[in-house]
Amino acid sequence: MHLQAVPILFIITSHVAAIVPPQPSVACVLGQLAPALPMSSYNTAKFARPLSLVDAVLGANASVTTIHGNLTQIKTLMPELQLPGVRLPPTPRDVEIELKHFEKRQSTCSNPRVRIEWDTYTDRDKQLYIDGIKCLMRARPSGRFPGSQNRYEDIVVLHQQNTPRVHGNAIFLLWHRYLLWTFEDMLRRECGFTRPLPWWDEARWSGRFQQSSVFSSRWMGTMLARGNCVTNGQFANLACNIGPGTRNQRHCLSRNGDEEKTANTRQSLTDVCNARPTFADMAACTEGGAHAWGHNGIGAVMQDVYASPSDPVFWLHHAYIDRNFRRWQDGDRGRRATTITGKDSTGRDLSLDTSISMNGIRADVRVRDVLNTQSSVLCYRYSY
Repeated sequence: MHLQAVPILFIITSHVAAIVPPQPSVACVLGQLAPALPMSSYNTAKFARPLSLVDAVLGANASVTTIHGNLTQIKTLMPELQLPGVRLPPTPRDVEIELKHFEKRQSTCSNPRVRIEWDTYTDRDKQLYIDGIKCLMRARPSGRFPGSQNRYEDIVVLHQQNTPRVHGNAIFLLWHRYLLWTFEDMLRRECGFTRPLPWWDEARWSGRFQQSSVFSSRWMGTMLARGNCVTNGQFANLACNIGPGTRNQRHCLSRNGDEEKTANTRQSLTDVCNARPTFADMAACTEGGAHAWGHNGIGAVMQDVYASPSDPVFWLHHAYIDRNFRRWQDGDRGRRATTITGKDSTGRDLSLDTSISMNGIRADVRVRDVLNTQSSVLCYRYSY
């Protein structure tokens, strides 16, 4: 079946050695020229639909039944998952580090890290955070993720490989919560990042994303590139090797900002989604709410369902979505941090023992391990 492109929607989506200085990658992506692709390249297969405020108020969801394209064919087109075998720490020091991390995971979360909102994040911390991302971009890939040219792109391929399984169904919020934690842990353990992870309160900037310092020439570069390469900011002329979609074609980081779409990240839409009583219903609304509109509003690379993490803004956006999820849980923490509803991409009911995999970048966990952000596995909270 031919997959027709629709321009209106994006919906997303172990063992580690001791910290060592990053090694130059085979092809460092920073500062290398790569072509901009036509905007139609980013209209990849969709797994749900965006919701207006009226849709959400009326009870509509970004349901898996609205997938555009044939799901069986989409899965066939995906590269095979590169699942690692059992890997033992290669040195005594690595064994010691792994044991320490294991012991920490088994302990209670008595001192959670606090994720700080971007506008109250200090300039020094912003720079250290961006330096951590650049560190991953300069580090060699693991070799287990086809097409990846550096360690950062390993996690982009991870997202690409799992896209059909973790979008348009109830695992969406939980899988991306653990993906974000995995990214943070990579920054900490592989690049020495020690500051709080930032999140960005998009509701405060709805309809005017470009006015935020996030998209300034000092930090992430412009959102209003009109589909062209982003040529300012600290990721100017970033070359991306993963995507669009299931293919890998070298291209530049591009954006195509649309403030009419970013206006839909306003607080009222999130409030309507968070007023829903069950996890599955809230998650389906959230996926089509601020989540979809943030991706679509930034556009281009961020609009590509599969390889959107190629744009470093992805992590600020998903931290916002995770924060909204956490706020929903806070409405009834005793129940919402201990029970689960909904189905996975195969139609099976989720349970507390449903597995969540990062394809070997970090250890597999169960839903029960990541349902509570102040569990012994995750151990973090948000500044507000």
